[in-house]
Amino acid sequence: MNRQHAPDPSQWRLSVAPMMDWTDRHCRYFHRLLSRHTRLYTEMVTTGALLHGDVPRHLDFDETEHPVALQLGGSEPADLAQCARLGEQWGYDEINLNCGCPSERVQRGAFGACLMAEPALVADCVKAMVDAVGIPVTVKHRIGIDRTESYEFVRDFVGAVSEAGCGVFIVHARNAWLKGLSPKENREVPPLRYELVHRLKRELPHLVMATNGGVKTDEAVARELNEVDGVMVGREAYHHPWWLASWDATYYGDTAREHITREWVEERMVAYMEREAAQRGTAWHSIARHMMGLYNGLPGARRWRQVWSDHRLKTRPPREVMTLAHEDLRLAA
Repeated sequence: MNRQHAPDPSQWRLSVAPMMDWTDRHCRYFHRLLSRHTRLYTEMVTTGALLHGDVPRHLDFDETEHPVALQLGGSEPADLAQCARLGEQWGYDEINLNCGCPSERVQRGAFGACLMAEPALVADCVKAMVDAVGIPVTVKHRIGIDRTESYEFVRDFVGAVSEAGCGVFIVHARNAWLKGLSPKENREVPPLRYELVHRLKRELPHLVMATNGGVKTDEAVARELNEVDGVMVGREAYHHPWWLASWDATYYGDTAREHITREWVEERMVAYMEREAAQRGTAWHSIARHMMGLYNGLPGARRWRQVWSDHRLKTRPPREVMTLAHEDLRLAA
């Protein structure tokens, strides 16, 4: 039974992209300290990992992370429906299907960007998930695959999938070249063509459309928000996380965190490291790696990063490491 409601476009105004090996729950906790409203996404989790692996390891998250979406990788409707139900049971706010990852490993699993060549299968997958859960089911995809640069290709894909019950599309505005390029090259070599995403929104105004790919400034965000409903930022948000600290005021009219400082965020991350160590035995350096960009652009930032990533300090309590790191920041100021 379809329990879906019409999505509220404002929920996708700003989001941080799902990034393998990066947007784990520790990274998301860090990003939530910077912005209360930005939508956060998990790394892609395959259906096999959930159905045959350690579910708590893949799905556990901190309550402060809301709104948070689970991104799934898979191509079997029944498996995706079961995993979507798991995601809803664990408290996620959205289930997102990955139809954009170009890596050959993902292709061998018959999911990711190669699914764009099979819109009927994607529609079946979406329908199975939509029928299984009451939270939004969304799709992240490219504008095309390989050298096919046809607007009709992506329009027909979106049309077919929307008819299955998907109302939200996050569009990476590049083609995915399935052969000959690495995943990194696939983020850089195929040209960005934002105009195709804009045209999708104009021709399918009832659908929520968000742009992904190459957005690195407030000016670029503003440009996209004039054309579509939302913007998803990837590596720029990870490498320059302090940008997120301005998003609540700029894009949501919420000034509550306008006056937070980097030190405030770092102090709370250290408290989180201490709590994680006590409750789960988590090594603090597996958490600290996500905040290496916090002081980017400030005098002493390079030395601060070196202290936090010094393997010789891994046995020291994180609060001591923070004190050492700030000695160098003060000297550089």
